Amino acid sequence: MQTARDKIRELRSLHEDGLLSQQEFDSRKNAILDAEYAPPGGSGTPMAPAIHIRQGTEIGLMVGQEIGPQNRRYRLEQLIAQGGMGQVWQAMDLATHAELGHSAMVALKILPPQLTQSATHAKLLIEEATQARRLAHEHIVRVYEWAQDPATSSYFIIMECLEGEDLDSLLAREGPLSLDRVQALLAPISDALQYAWEKHKLVHRDIKPGNVFVTKKGEIKLLDFGIAARARSSASSIGLEAPGNSGTAGYRAPEAGTLQRQPSRALDVYAVAVMIYQMVEGRMPFDGPRSASHEPPRPEALSAREWDALRSGFAFDPDQRPATVPDLLAALRGAVGPSPQELAAQHAAQQAEEQVAHAAQQAAQRAQEELRARQLAVQRKAEAEAAAAAHLLKEKQRKEQEAIERAEADAAKRERKEALSKQLRERREADAEKARKAREEQQRKAMQAKAVAAYRAEQQRAREEMAERSVAEVTAQLPEQSGPVADTDGVLRDRFLDGTGKGPELVLLPTGRFQMGSPEHERKIAMRAGSQQSWVERETPQHWVGIEQPLAMGRFPVTVGEWRQFVRATGWQPHGEVNWADPGFAQTDEHPVVGVTWHDAQQYVRWLSEKTGQLYRLPSEAEWEYACRAGTKTAFSFGDEIDTTLANYDGNYTYNGSPKGEYRQGTTRGGLFPPNPWGLYDMHGNVWEWVQDPVHDNYEGAPNTGDAWEQGGDQSRRILRGGSWLYNPRYLRSALRNGFSAQLSNDIVGFRVARNIVTPS
Repeated sequence: MQTARDKIRELRSLHEDGLLSQQEFDSRKNAILDAEYAPPGGSGTPMAPAIHIRQGTEIGLMVGQEIGPQNRRYRLEQLIAQGGMGQVWQAMDLATHAELGHSAMVALKILPPQLTQSATHAKLLIEEATQARRLAHEHIVRVYEWAQDPATSSYFIIMECLEGEDLDSLLAREGPLSLDRVQALLAPISDALQYAWEKHKLVHRDIKPGNVFVTKKGEIKLLDFGIAARARSSASSIGLEAPGNSGTAGYRAPEAGTLQRQPSRALDVYAVAVMIYQMVEGRMPFDGPRSASHEPPRPEALSAREWDALRSGFAFDPDQRPATVPDLLAALRGAVGPSPQELAAQHAAQQAEEQVAHAAQQAAQRAQEELRARQLAVQRKAEAEAAAAAHLLKEKQRKEQEAIERAEADAAKRERKEALSKQLRERREADAEKARKAREEQQRKAMQAKAVAAYRAEQQRAREEMAERSVAEVTAQLPEQSGPVADTDGVLRDRFLDGTGKGPELVLLPTGRFQMGSPEHERKIAMRAGSQQSWVERETPQHWVGIEQPLAMGRFPVTVGEWRQFVRATGWQPHGEVNWADPGFAQTDEHPVVGVTWHDAQQYVRWLSEKTGQLYRLPSEAEWEYACRAGTKTAFSFGDEIDTTLANYDGNYTYNGSPKGEYRQGTTRGGLFPPNPWGLYDMHGNVWEWVQDPVHDNYEGAPNTGDAWEQGGDQSRRILRGGSWLYNPRYLRSALRNGFSAQLSNDIVGFRVARNIVTPS
């Protein structure tokens, strides 16, 4: 009888001969797999190109179609895979999320509406997608976001787009694999599962060959981390899957679906053990429902010890399995060699062979002794005759050898004497050179220390002069009734007119000119670090801008405590998807507020202006970059390199040779990192910051006065600056420009205020 794997091999041959399209091949392959591994009583009907969940229901999608909310649209480019849990499409990101860090080409996992038709099921899916988004591991496919298409009512997950094939396709193409190959393919999956448990206490619950992906570069990626299992569990309540079960039939542990306070890691151990059997044997270990007494035959490719180790992985009792997948793989690696029974049989066979060999050896030995006895008499006579001649020859050779040895000894004595003399001269010369270099190094260090001390003194004097000039310049321009003046650090804070509080801390900025944008060499470094050409072209052309009006800017981004004061005073209600008071990570009143839209920030500065009697606003894009650079011309205000002791970003990535560091997975309080040369904190990283300007593609036609560029551009989207805790270090450069919908909020976006300094008339 033809097996499912034989059928898939035939389909692949037709596809490689050009008789089946990729879409038709994937459709028929998934139909064969669904029929092979469906639960008892399930339908084995092959699927059409659209996914059939029940007779007469399908997701009608086609190439070129756009899906998603109005402000987050995706164009479907190519159907990658389909099955009972929905379709996976390669898509082009047409919305603003393409500008927040992931590639414009993404993968969409689109679930049928029936799986999330109730609010409870939709909420479970959203929770799983949010958890999966925080799984930052090299062997777990990256989940960016979730969304819902209003036209089809389908929820979909936005993920990184991979090129390659899943293990189902690899096994259909190559057939059974060696145990070494299987362990090499599953070792990265073991690392990913261990990371998910240790960092987030997550269990996959749906491990199978279709959820293990091998990229064209040979990288191994684990797919559908918890999302498919949650959706499948939700679907059971509306009759679309086997009730109460998580995972896929054939790989699902016997205890799956029972009431458990928290999913056990034993579920993943069971599924991986089944996969190992399938990969080395070419078929599943269990044809139907599993019973406690049912045990499959041992694969020929496994020794008895290896079979014992693998068999423990899919034990009926979860307590009899290895605790984790890494433990299962380690047990397999340690089971090298024959079993005790095999060793006993080998030992007995070896003893029999040794006895036969010993008897043959004794017979040969007796024959050799007789031959040697006859040869000995002849040899003794020849030896006696040769002994006399040999003695004479040996004596002659001895005398000649003694003469040679005396000559060689004399020559060696002369060579040693010459070598010792040469070594003595070289040692004296080396000691003299070492002493000279030590004196020069001591002089160099003394001069360097003197230069460093002078440089630090000059820097301190320059900072003091700058602070004095800023205070004097701005204080002279402030009217007498404008409230408190700046302190010696150049920090200003306005009191509320009604005496109920104070505004944010402000830093007085000196006026001046700077070059806005990035030079060519910086853009080349950014592209080597992974930036796209279209991103760095936004920073051109580099141009001079003059900041001629006195200005003060927030010392920190607006904090949670300052936003809470605004909420209590105005009764403001959030409209976005992120809860500013509980964004999903720990925060205090000193952390920067997130979850506010550009329009929310405008309400805040208007309220702050009314409370203080001063003109507060968002900074222009030019003012923000001027304040960020603080007189520097490098990629960051502290140089051309960066590390996580200077800013809050994803330390798993590096820039321009900088080292890897910490990934904090959330915002940090203000003042944790050093300020820039003008005393402004967190200008690099932590949160993206709204500015006044709408999005323009580049600086062609931009003003050179420092004012906001309000004309033209995309008025529905506004510029973001500075990078955030979730992003690579290349996004933290002083010149980098980003954009986002003014209507949306996010857990990585905040803002900083600016205040006009009014010159008295």
